[in-house]
Amino acid sequence: MLDIPQEAKIRGHQRAPSDSKEFHELTKRDALRLLENDVDRLLQTTEPAHRPALQAEMNRFAELFGRFLQEEGPALDWNKIQKLPENAVMNYSNLKSPKNEQNEIRNMLDKLVVIKLNGGLGTSMGCHGPKSVIPVRSDLTFLDLTVQQIEHLNKTYDANVPLVLMNSFNTDEDTEKIVRKYKGFRVQIHTFNQSCFPRISREHFLPVAKDFDIEKDMEAWYPPGHGDFYDTFRNSGLLKKFIGEGREYCFLSNIDNLGATVDLNILNKLVGEERASTPFEFVMEVTDKTRADVKGGTLIQMENKLRLLEIAQVPKEHVDDFKSVKTFKFFNTNNIWANLSAIDRVLRERTLNMEIIVNNKTLENGLRVIQLETAVGAAMKCFDGAIGINVPRSRFLPVKKSSDLLLVMSNLYTLKNGSLVMSPQRMFPTTPLVKLGENHFSKVKEFLGRFANIPDIIELDHLTVSGDVTFGRGVSLRGTVIIIANHGDRIDIPAGAILENKIVSGNMRILDH
Repeated sequence: MLDIPQEAKIRGHQRAPSDSKEFHELTKRDALRLLENDVDRLLQTTEPAHRPALQAEMNRFAELFGRFLQEEGPALDWNKIQKLPENAVMNYSNLKSPKNEQNEIRNMLDKLVVIKLNGGLGTSMGCHGPKSVIPVRSDLTFLDLTVQQIEHLNKTYDANVPLVLMNSFNTDEDTEKIVRKYKGFRVQIHTFNQSCFPRISREHFLPVAKDFDIEKDMEAWYPPGHGDFYDTFRNSGLLKKFIGEGREYCFLSNIDNLGATVDLNILNKLVGEERASTPFEFVMEVTDKTRADVKGGTLIQMENKLRLLEIAQVPKEHVDDFKSVKTFKFFNTNNIWANLSAIDRVLRERTLNMEIIVNNKTLENGLRVIQLETAVGAAMKCFDGAIGINVPRSRFLPVKKSSDLLLVMSNLYTLKNGSLVMSPQRMFPTTPLVKLGENHFSKVKEFLGRFANIPDIIELDHLTVSGDVTFGRGVSLRGTVIIIANHGDRIDIPAGAILENKIVSGNMRILDH
């Protein structure tokens, strides 16, 4: 548990015995008051013209901090979890396609807004700037592919689906420059910024920032997770604008999930001829959990509401239950369809309540800080008629590491109108499990330098590569392939090599697996 600030302890101790409930309430109140005073001090360092908007943002931060102080711990009451009702998760295969009539599909698309979460940087993959501008296929970036997908829809059906990018202070400036190149495309692009909150010292629970000059000390600030979407989307004026245009749903997803394309079957269920008499206000796409996904969030029923359960909320003694593929069959893809009027309602009625994720970090100067975040899917329980749709795995294709990049750049996929389509030559729908060594493959530039071209992996099941390994042109990998170069050794897989169920070790002996 985090320490309460020393000042708060001293003040509280003067008024009440330290083991009393009253004492703990006083120290919490003091901690919040001290934080609010410090935030006021930060606000005084800003231009008066910018102050009202920043004040509103800091009020939301103080509210989040106040909730954090009140919460007794992240764990939920495991015994309150109910069995998922039969109709809680709909099977994608039961959804009907819309009639292939242009007018009908155009009317559906004109009720939609596509939103991409674009707040992340490419630093973990060794790239500068927003992650969305990393080239992932045929020199096209995540953003290029997204724009191509939506332009294709708009042209095919004579529709007008807008694209909205939620940026962070880390990605906003670069993204604004980049989107200019799409001016001639048939896609309206809107951007807005999520909040920028101060990181708090773990020692005294006060902001580490000295003033509001964010660019001067970027490490002192953070974007508070994608749960911040609801408030900042409303505050940008875009929610009101789109409702005024007669749009009904937003489809929201991570920009690095290349499987998250607009799906007409899901849209048909929400706004087309298949729409339910009572609208689904919140739809979460889930997919079958595999052993690779055991840490991903899952769906549960609790207090007669469908909700997202993240591993951070699980009591320690139940973590193994949470990871069980038998107990919890699905995991959250973070592809979400939400009703715009319902978002407006929960914000107006102030019924939006998302669990707080406490993220502990150590800054480059050694300072230990916490950042308080929320997740967009955690709002599910605040909506009426929430439902999960069990979608094919192909709708979850995130690129988090170079091993994911290997898959999406390979002949496993073909590119069609900005969407990746699995090759019909692949005999089974699952993607291979790929593990590339962190030391030699984690950075994109380094990764690309190790392949003369991306190997043929149509028949690959599992690839593990560790150490200093390079691949010649036209290599083919099939079945299970494990390549391990010992420390100080180097393995060069020759051009044209076919490795099928092989282990290649440090001295280049090739053994049958």
